[in-house]
Amino acid sequence: MQAMGAARWRQDEGGGPAPARRRRVLVAGGAGFLGSHLCAALLAQGHHVTCLDNLLTGLESNLAGFQSPQFRFLRHDVCDPLPEPLVVEEIYNLACPASPPQYQANPVHTMLTNVLGTQHLLAAAARCGARFLQASTSEVYGDPEQHPQHEDYRGHVRSTGPRACYDEGKRAAETLCFDYLRQGHADVRVARIFNTYGPRMRADDGRVVSNLICQALGGGELTIYGDGTQTRSFCYASDLISGLMALMDTQSNPGVPVNLGNPHEQTVLQIAELVLALTNSRSGISFRRLPVDDPRRRCPDIERAQTLLGWRPQVTLEQGLRPTIAWFASQAAADPASATVTDEALLRSR
Repeated sequence: MQAMGAARWRQDEGGGPAPARRRRVLVAGGAGFLGSHLCAALLAQGHHVTCLDNLLTGLESNLAGFQSPQFRFLRHDVCDPLPEPLVVEEIYNLACPASPPQYQANPVHTMLTNVLGTQHLLAAAARCGARFLQASTSEVYGDPEQHPQHEDYRGHVRSTGPRACYDEGKRAAETLCFDYLRQGHADVRVARIFNTYGPRMRADDGRVVSNLICQALGGGELTIYGDGTQTRSFCYASDLISGLMALMDTQSNPGVPVNLGNPHEQTVLQIAELVLALTNSRSGISFRRLPVDDPRRRCPDIERAQTLLGWRPQVTLEQGLRPTIAWFASQAAADPASATVTDEALLRSR
């Protein structure tokens, strides 16, 4: 592993100098739902952004509005060595399918993206002295026995189940990140992202919000797994992006994972009823068997984010659902097939 030279960061140095006002930033997975929102936010602040994405689940249409000399797109799979010696000050790693139908479609590639891909990006951070932010997930907690989930909770994960390629892959990626941090090779921060929603979600990604909205807009029955009493908490995309950027920008490295999500917990049935009301849909609700290893409760403890970053979400679920519904409605008007929920998405939805 190459040393960081004069730019080398060590944990006992308090996080290094303040980042420049305008920075060169690499966003791996930048054509995805959250990655594209992050690219937009960084460009709005005047940064130079390189988006790296293999377009396995990301979409070039998410980048269509980024007509700026400060933005460039590189089509590349992070499982392969990086295509060129990149010189950047910050690296955000969002490179991995994040919903069950997507990450279960090729579970071996999902695991390698989390481990080998993260290693490639960490090595790049070490080489050029860049700050590194790992987009981890609440899935590292598995089907939690502690509620709400605090970062010190070690989780309840099955290493051989159908979700393990993602759950365990993200856990392994965190291990790599903190090993780089402890050894002084890179200034690494880890965000554990809870359920997030907003415009640019894919209709076929199998998430609760996208499934329910598309079914309501299409006039079909809304599908709920189990009896609907399982809970989720949903964070709007703009809130989540502000949390990621706050974690990257904080001068004192937390040295621990930080939960980012909305602690307002609701049952899946309550969410379905709200979607029906906001779409003025007369659709009914059908109940199906709960998928294997689907968590019964999911809610973040965000005290650490509040204390270290001064961050907490601002957008209520109703406020965030309105533009999200409008997004899906516009997609359906332009291309009805794009807003159709497939049987595969339903079978594997969370």
